[in-house]
Amino acid sequence: MINVTKSYLPPLEEYVKYLEGIWERVHLTNNGPLVRQLEAGLKTYLGIDNLLFCGNGTIVLQMAIKALGLSKEIITTPFSYCASSNVILWENCTPVFADILPDDFTIDPAKIEPLITENTEAILATHVYGNVCRVEEIQAIADKYNLKVIYDGAHTFGTRYNGLSALAYGDVSTCSFHATKVFHTVEGGLVTCKDPVVAEKIHLYRSFGHRFDDYFDMGVNGKNSEIHAAMGLCNLPRVPDLITARQERFALYDAKLDLSRLERPTLRPGVEYNYAYYPVVMESEAKLLEVKAALEAVQIFPRRYFYPSLNQLPFLKSYQPCPISEDIALRALCLPMYPDLEIEIIDQIITIVNQNV
Repeated sequence: MINVTKSYLPPLEEYVKYLEGIWERVHLTNNGPLVRQLEAGLKTYLGIDNLLFCGNGTIVLQMAIKALGLSKEIITTPFSYCASSNVILWENCTPVFADILPDDFTIDPAKIEPLITENTEAILATHVYGNVCRVEEIQAIADKYNLKVIYDGAHTFGTRYNGLSALAYGDVSTCSFHATKVFHTVEGGLVTCKDPVVAEKIHLYRSFGHRFDDYFDMGVNGKNSEIHAAMGLCNLPRVPDLITARQERFALYDAKLDLSRLERPTLRPGVEYNYAYYPVVMESEAKLLEVKAALEAVQIFPRRYFYPSLNQLPFLKSYQPCPISEDIALRALCLPMYPDLEIEIIDQIITIVNQNV
């Protein structure tokens, strides 16, 4: 069975070596030495100082909204995983959906400004498939209207834009280290902050708002464990090689797929890409379902990602039309992409897609 992705696992003996240290120290969680070591390594790799390793890629978004003091309207994208809109609702804010650009599927800055009201407090945008939003235009709007900017960078570990990590932009940026990602800690996440005061708030929120017996603020359990940090320490040095392997497989798709009958999102100039996903957009949903069924018939499982368009989630109070996102969400399919995906499997996928598009 070939899934859309497969988690990279380091040599078992290397991971076990870290586990032996954990067994000796009996320090399993609560900001242990491996968590601190991983945070230091991430700061060096990303070139970012205010950075916290946390439990997952959703809790960091929730803590970001809380730390920035948001309580009203947040303009966001409909083309994302549901976490980015769910956290807005979970924190009792109101999501306002701005449609996406038709070329790279990130939020369209031109659609943001008309949606701004006296209740608008922030923009929460998603870097899509490892590509980077129009960060300059978004920041200009935020500066004009005194809004906060949060980036959901779940897909962007290893991506750089104009020489900086994609996670260096915005007031707060977050990343997922879920097992399916380019870099993973099995479960985990990261938050970066421009303002050290905000970083300190999130640091407190991550551990119930207290240090030892001194309580400073409310908080939640956003911590991560030594077990997860050990996986991250094994995987972090391998990220450049993992991205190179993804790039090679990405190039095979590009070279052999019939791209005259498929759309592909445009990579922004200035982006050093991490090759996180290989999405294609079919001419219709019917064609997508036909290709998907043909692949699944031979135990190859692509993914409709992102689907549905988030402005169409059934539990929202009202419908806000986003025609471009709604259209792309019906036609977008991510093909299998991971560092050790066999070349003959890629050729098989390409043959099936080309025969059915």
